[in-house]
Amino acid sequence: MKAQFITAEEIQKIMNISRSKSYQIVRDLNKELKEMGYITIAGKCPIQFFKQKFYGLQIGGDEI
Repeated sequence: MKAQFITAEEIQKIMNISRSKSYQIVRDLNKELKEMGYITIAGKCPIQFFKQKFYGLQIGGDEI
């Protein structure tokens, strides 16, 4: 089964950013999802939403 969520640690590695910045990104994405009425999980966000927000980002040769 394909992963449905991306973690802050994975975002840190993919984007080559600090740990605190990756958690800030997850918090911001989750805040936006909550405002739209979705339930969120701390430290994770739906991978499809992450892909939508970071258009053109590549993970392991796969374009997001």
